[in-house]
Amino acid sequence: MKINELFKKGKTVFSYEVFPPKKTAPIDTIRSTLDAIKDHSPDFISVTYGAGGNRADMSTLEVALLLKHTYGIEPLFHLTCVSNTREDIDYITEKLKENDIENILALRGDINPDIPPKDDFRHASDLTAYLMEKGGFSVAGACYPECHVESASFLEDIRNLKKKVEAGADHLISQLFFDNSFFYDFLEKARLSDINVPIEAGIMPVVNKSQIERMVTMCGASLPRKFTSMMQRFESHPDALREAGIAYAIDQIIDLISHGVDGIHLYTMNNPYVANRIYESVGPLIKAANQR
Repeated sequence: MKINELFKKGKTVFSYEVFPPKKTAPIDTIRSTLDAIKDHSPDFISVTYGAGGNRADMSTLEVALLLKHTYGIEPLFHLTCVSNTREDIDYITEKLKENDIENILALRGDINPDIPPKDDFRHASDLTAYLMEKGGFSVAGACYPECHVESASFLEDIRNLKKKVEAGADHLISQLFFDNSFFYDFLEKARLSDINVPIEAGIMPVVNKSQIERMVTMCGASLPRKFTSMMQRFESHPDALREAGIAYAIDQIIDLISHGVDGIHLYTMNNPYVANRIYESVGPLIKAANQR
C-alpha cells in the first residue's frame, strides 16, 4: 500500500521510526522493538538507512522485509543521496520492487567528513525526481520546522522544500522539535507557499542528556524554557528524566492532535518501553480523532 493513500482518508496518521541493528548485531535484535509496537497498529514504520550506506549493507532492506512480510506493517524505506550513485539507486529500487516495498523517504543524508559523498544526486529533490521517473513508488520528503541548519534563510529552506514537492514528494515528515509553536508557524509558511501535501510532525522523546545534546547539534532544534527546566531539574536522576521526557512528548502530541495535525511520526530510538508508554497515553486520542 502506498502511504500517501492513508492521508486521503482524512485520518490522523500515526507512525514510528526505527533503525537497523549495528553491523555487529544480528538482524533479529530489532524484533524486541517490533514485537512491542506491532499491537499499536501503526500506519507505517520508517526504517533509517543502514550505517554502511552502500549495497553491501542491506540492513535497512532486511528490516523493511521483516515489517512487510512478517509483521504486516507498511515500511517506509529511507534512501540517501550522499551514500549512493545512480547505479546504486537502480540496484536498490529493483530490490524494493521485487519485494513489494513501494514507499521511500528520499533524503540527502548527513555528510560524513571521513567519507566523500557521492554526487550523482546533490539534493533530495534530485533523488525524488529520479525515483518518480522510475515509477511505482510513493516518495516522502523531510522538512525542518526551524529551518535546515545549512540553509541561508527560512525563505531559502521553504523554496528548497517546494522543489521536493514539485519533484514528486507526496507527503512530508518533519525533523524533531520541542516547541509546537515552531511547527505551527512552519505549517502556515508552507501552506502560504502552496506546499499542500500532508505534513507529519516528528516527535522525539528525550530520555537522557547525551541524546538531546547530540540531536540539537545535528538538527539545530531550539530548547524552550519549559524543556531546559525539566532537563536541569532531573539530569542527575536518569529514571526521573526518562519519565519527564516521555511526559513532555505526550504533552506535545496531545496539543498537535488537538490542532488537527496530519500525522504524528514518533522517533522511537528502538526503545520499546518509551514507545509503549507514549502509545498508552495518546493511542486513545488518535482513535477518537479518527472516529469523528
